[in-house]
This record gives sequence, structure tokens and C-alpha cells, in this order.
Amino acid sequence: MQRVQLSSCEARRIAFAAQGFDRERPAGKTDVRHFRRVIESLGLLQLDYVNVLMPAHFLILWSRLGPYDRRRFERFVYDSGELTEQWAHEASIVPVSAWPLLDYRRKAHKIGNHNPIRKLRGRNNYLDAALEQVREQGALTANDLPRVPGPRRKPGDWHRSVPRCALEYHFATGALAVANRLPNFQRVYDLPERLLPEQCLSREVSEDDARRELLCRAARALGVATLQDLADYYRMKAKDTAPLVQDLVDAGTLSKVAVEGWRETAFLYCSARLPRQIAGASLLSPFDPVVWFRPRAERLFNFHYRIEIYVPARQRKWGYYVLPFRLGDDIVARVDLKADRQSGVLLVLATHLEPGTDPSMCLEHLARELRALANWLALDDICVTRMNGFSHSLAAATSGRAV
Repeated sequence: MQRVQLSSCEARRIAFAAQGFDRERPAGKTDVRHFRRVIESLGLLQLDYVNVLMPAHFLILWSRLGPYDRRRFERFVYDSGELTEQWAHEASIVPVSAWPLLDYRRKAHKIGNHNPIRKLRGRNNYLDAALEQVREQGALTANDLPRVPGPRRKPGDWHRSVPRCALEYHFATGALAVANRLPNFQRVYDLPERLLPEQCLSREVSEDDARRELLCRAARALGVATLQDLADYYRMKAKDTAPLVQDLVDAGTLSKVAVEGWRETAFLYCSARLPRQIAGASLLSPFDPVVWFRPRAERLFNFHYRIEIYVPARQRKWGYYVLPFRLGDDIVARVDLKADRQSGVLLVLATHLEPGTDPSMCLEHLARELRALANWLALDDICVTRMNGFSHSLAAATSGRAV
């Protein structure tokens, strides 16, 4: 696509198409072909196990595929040999081809200042013994390692035991890989040579070449992006990536374009699609690549989005676990959702329309999405908290309860 200018609407359509939203959700059952297509489009799937509604990465697939067999997807992730976990954007599922591209990051990993193993007496011996136990006994979890005293857990802490930190250190440096996840989401670790193809383990890539390839993957997943957008996708610094992005421009992989309303220069991927329209509607995970880089979400959709999980309840503006709602090529609402599994109810705790949204246009599509989501989560009812006129209408449209 050779363009030098894009309208804001065209930029949104390119961005959504790059993320796979130019395709309708499958009409029949999903299979590994659909899972593979989503991962290929995104380049990675950021992991997040906050379970207020459903772990966020499962929702990313829901947005693009609708109802799917989660167990089948997990088997594909951990049994197919096509994917692995790595630190990419954050902790992520990535194609195994990304393993050598992230080697420079694994080599640069350092123990953090607040990591309990940093001050552990006999740390190196403990780390060596943990790795040796994996070699001798095979795949294991943190519960299989010897217990050692760690710092006391403080209120509100995201607690990590010393054994878990030891295994995560080996994972971050590449000495271990993730073989599976238990039902409680706990990682099962094993040696990379038992899990990954030999050609991925033996391939050597220079840091600059690796970064260029990662930037190329980011550009393909974003369609059109600023330098900051490209750098953020795989957590690089914009100033370090600028010359590498220029290399991609010189090679014809990217071209510079001006986008209506964007102050920064944008870069258009050479094979980016510009469909005539983006159809359908979908709730988006808080960690969906469409919105995870907040400056990009504001630039594309005039959508100011912050996750308020860690904001005190009285200070929250939108709610605890708020999902953006996409209609066509725009984000038109945000919905605070919770799955009350004990009662079998999908709780709609708050609904907020974005400025300029036509309530009648949004209502039918959002109600249909909520009913489909509740059904997929095996929740029998929808309960809408009536906070405004639209919420009351939504309760009626979903045939749920308004309280």
C-alpha cells in the first residue's frame, strides 16, 4: 500500500484489520487454524490471570473468535510445539520463532532489587540446585522445590515465594521454559531443549537484527503506527529503535505517512490492509493490543483508558475491571464486568457511553455481546446495575435484572 496521507478513519480501519477484526467471527466451531491465525496476526498474546471475569488473554481470543473451546486452545498453546511463553510485551505467549529474537533480552536479565532471592544466603547454590532438580526429575512447579524462608508477606503484596522466584529467574534467563499451566494457573517449568525445536535453540541472531525483526512483527500487527507504538509492542526504547525503524523504511518494509490528527510521523506497514469497513462488535480485553498502549488508544479513538484495579474504590471513575466496547471501527462504550460464578450471573456493574455515541445504535450490539459472553462463561443470568438511563435500557435489552 503506497500512501503518503491517511484520514483518521482510514488509520482506524488499518489498525483493526491488522489485528484481525476485518474478518467475521467463525460461524462454526473454532479449531487450531483459528487460534493460529489470531497469534500470527498479533505476534504475541499478553498473559494476565486476573480472574474477575476471565483471564485477559482468553478474552483477546473471544474478541476475535467469539465462543471457543478454551481447553482446546490451551492444548494448542502447550502441546503443539508451535508456541511458548516468553517475556515479550510483558509475559506473553509467542511463536517459537520468537525465542532466538528475544535472546538478547534474556542475556540482559538481572535480579530485581525487590526480588527475595537477591538477599538469599547461598543464592547461587540454591539456583543451581533448582536447575539440577529439573534436569534430573523433569518438569516441575515451584511447589516441588525445597522451601526456604523468604520475606514476610505485606498486606496488598503480589506474593512470590523464593522457589517461585528461583524458577522465574531461570525462565527469564532462558535456562528454563514453560511446559504447561496447572488449573490454578501455576507454571510448570522444564528445560528448553525438551520443549523447543532445535533450530530455534541453535539459531543465533545479533541484537540489532533481532530488534529489527521484532519491530517488523510489531509493524505487521499494528498496521500503521508511530515510533513509540512500534517500540512499545516488544518493550523497547523509542530512542534506541529509531535507527532500526529507519532501516525498515529504507528496505521498503515501512513507509512514512501523515495521519489526520496525529502530531507524530506514522509508519505504514508494506502489506497493511485498508478494508472498506470494519464490521461487527466486540468487547475488548484491558490487555488487547488495540488499547494496551494508552497514548495510541487516545490517538486512534480519542479514548482515554486506564485500568483502575489498583485505584481505591472511591476514586474510581469507571469501575474495577472495565472493558472497552468496539462497534465497527470505533470504541463507543466501556463496561465494568464481573463473573459471579457462585450465583451464575454476569454482573454489569457500570456502563458508560463515549461522547457522541448513539445509544440506540450501541444498545442492540452490546446486549447481544453480553448475552453471548454470559453463555460462553456458562452464566445463566445478566444483572445490570442501573446507574444511568442507558444501563436501564441495557437491562431490558439483555432480559437481565436491573438493580
